[in-house]
Amino acid sequence: MRLRRLAGWIAGLALAAVVLVGAAFGVARYLTRDTVTVPDYQPSAERGALLAAAAGCVTCHTAEDADAVPLAGGRALETPFGTFYGPNITPDPAHGIGGWTDADFLAALGHGVAPDGSDYYPAFPYTSFTGMTPEDMLDIKAWLFSQPPSPNSPPDHDLAFPYGIRVGLTFWKLMNFAPGPLPPEPGRNEAWHRGRYLVTAVAHCGECHTPRDSFGAMDMSRAFAGSETGPTGEAVPNITPDPETGIGTWSERDLAFFLQSGMTPAGDFAGGEMSAVIRGTAQLSAEDRAAIAAYVMSLPPIRNQVGPVRTAAPETLGEVWE
Repeated sequence: MRLRRLAGWIAGLALAAVVLVGAAFGVARYLTRDTVTVPDYQPSAERGALLAAAAGCVTCHTAEDADAVPLAGGRALETPFGTFYGPNITPDPAHGIGGWTDADFLAALGHGVAPDGSDYYPAFPYTSFTGMTPEDMLDIKAWLFSQPPSPNSPPDHDLAFPYGIRVGLTFWKLMNFAPGPLPPEPGRNEAWHRGRYLVTAVAHCGECHTPRDSFGAMDMSRAFAGSETGPTGEAVPNITPDPETGIGTWSERDLAFFLQSGMTPAGDFAGGEMSAVIRGTAQLSAEDRAAIAAYVMSLPPIRNQVGPVRTAAPETLGEVWE
């Protein structure tokens, strides 16, 4: 009798698992096919180049080898869950995204769903890109498709069990992902909204500067407060306007200049991953950099010391702010 009851439980659990797996793929395909609307719009590769620079596309999708082909994938991202490898996003039809439609591209950036209906890992920051307008997404696609195709085939992700079971991502998204554009905030001006858009969606600053929980989701109660374990395993600074542990002693002008030159008010220069970010923000207009500064300096200050405590300004301009 007990064996029959146990067998019944096992069969029930197996059936529930099958239903859940089927539902997961059904949700993914629903997002891909039924909620993506391609606007009547003529994309601009020129605008896409600026957006792609701000989004860091080349940095994340280019291997670190000296002879690596830009955008051809292969860059390793080591995380507590395993190692992710940036995919090939050149317009190669077999190994890149050359066969993608506009709807495929919008589904990927806006919903984290691949053309085959599977879910992307959030190492791909669709959780932030979802706030972009479809027009800006298509501008990036136009620029990517104007680049030389490459047949490079990056390694598969090397993830610890059970993180390699991709179907679980659908449930992660149900708990941690809200697709769609950023809603307007009453009382804020156009420059503030532009800055928020660039910071949270296009440049996805929070993906590095916000600590994550044990499931890899951003802890939005500490948004932009820095992380001891950034994408490369190194500390990422607090960029809230806290005067002691963040950038509260900076002015908006200081921050805008930093985004253009990479130099802090103390004379430090951005290094490491941040130097690549500066190469992108330096290409933005002065108005966009000012908007970013206005938004960041309006954030709630959060006391969170990341990395060693500095007791004095650097003596030379060669010290690195990362």
